[in-house]
Amino acid sequence: MAEAVNWGKRGARINAISPGIIITPLAKDELSGPRGEGYRKMIAISPAGRAGTPDEVGAVGELLMGPHGAFITGSDFLMDGGVTAAYWYGELAPKTE
Repeated sequence: MAEAVNWGKRGARINAISPGIIITPLAKDELSGPRGEGYRKMIAISPAGRAGTPDEVGAVGELLMGPHGAFITGSDFLMDGGVTAAYWYGELAPKTE
C-alpha cells in the first residue's frame, strides 16, 4: 500500500494479485505429489470447491490494468477460491482445545 501512495504521485496505480492453487503444469504435479492429498482437501473444502485457472487470474489483471480498474490502487486481490476464509472460519480452521 505504501508504494501506491509513493507511485500515485506519479500517476501510477499499484496493486497485487495473490492467487491460490491455479491449475498449471506445476500445480498438476503438486496435486499428484506427496502433498497432493492436503491440497485436494483444501480445494474440496473451499467455498469455490475447485482450483482456479490462469484465465481467471488474467481476468483480474485485465480489470486492474484496464479502464474499469482506474480507481483501484493499493489493493491486494486474494483469489484463492475461499481457501483462506475456510482456514479462518470454516472446516480448515485449526482446532482449539
